[in-house]
Amino acid sequence: MSDLPQPSCLRKRHASLTRRAVLAGAGLLATTVACQRQSQSVIVPAQKPRVTIAKAEAYDDRVYDIVRRAVGQHTTAAGGSLDVKGKRIVLKPNLVEFDPNTPVNTHPTFVHAVRETFLGMGAAEVLIAEGPGHRRDALDLADAAGYFRTIRGFEDLFHDLNMEEVTRLPLHNPFSKLSELYLPKVLLGADLIVSVAKMKTHHWVGATLTMKNFFGTVPGSIYGWPKNVLHWSGIPECIADLHNIYPRTFGIVDGIVGMEGNGPIQGTEKFAGVVVTGDDLPAVDATCARIMGIDPQRFPYLQLAANHGQMLAENVHQIGESIASVQTDFDLFGDHKEWRLPRG
Repeated sequence: MSDLPQPSCLRKRHASLTRRAVLAGAGLLATTVACQRQSQSVIVPAQKPRVTIAKAEAYDDRVYDIVRRAVGQHTTAAGGSLDVKGKRIVLKPNLVEFDPNTPVNTHPTFVHAVRETFLGMGAAEVLIAEGPGHRRDALDLADAAGYFRTIRGFEDLFHDLNMEEVTRLPLHNPFSKLSELYLPKVLLGADLIVSVAKMKTHHWVGATLTMKNFFGTVPGSIYGWPKNVLHWSGIPECIADLHNIYPRTFGIVDGIVGMEGNGPIQGTEKFAGVVVTGDDLPAVDATCARIMGIDPQRFPYLQLAANHGQMLAENVHQIGESIASVQTDFDLFGDHKEWRLPRG
């Protein structure tokens, strides 16, 4: 087993990775299937990124209609690019840790609303997948966070990305120190990956939104906890690499109740009352940053990943509420206080 491919950074740091090699070797068999899936286009890139902002006051029955309407603004019927009829969708929430006193995770009602939305749009299958960054059983974490109580049949829908079979993908012109990534087959075989993120500040990268949420797609069984190899290889750079390697993505941000201060786990509750959606993740994250009162041009990972001016508000096709009508300053942590977006 030891002669199976492993990430180059891991070969340097770990002499024996038998279990990880088994996972990687098994996943290599799925490469052909994954490539075939990639040829099925779900999103046709628009000339100008479309981002929708909708107001939402609480995690109650109203959120189902709010999410449905917000996502509906991006369907082909509405002049957008999203077509999921008959497709296989994987939702990637932000399920990190559980603390009953802080809004660490994407709210389970919000995730349920997103799942019901895509099923209502004709998706053939809508799965939920996450690879928590800490050494904790993912199903126990999901249970504590209320996912079992909210989403019927959750255990049958859920994939623990820390333990899934993987496929090796080379990184062409990477931003990070990595030359390849081992990623879960369940994601690479999807027609669309939906980052169902939480609006939170982050003590290392400023904010964790749709793009940073993809750290949870990288298996801890290979890259350590809390995804140590990605940290060693450069966090902003790895965010940009992950954004580039997943070609078919959509972003939905739970900004009803977010987190400010020392996020993404130890911060405090912050009501923002918004849902943000879009098929261009840098544009979605830049919009969320503005809502949070943060200058998006200060984010290193946005500087790396953004193109066509997604960080400039005038280059985004804004739908729904204006940024000014929902903007609320999130308390920033440490040196990130200097990233405050000037008012006026």
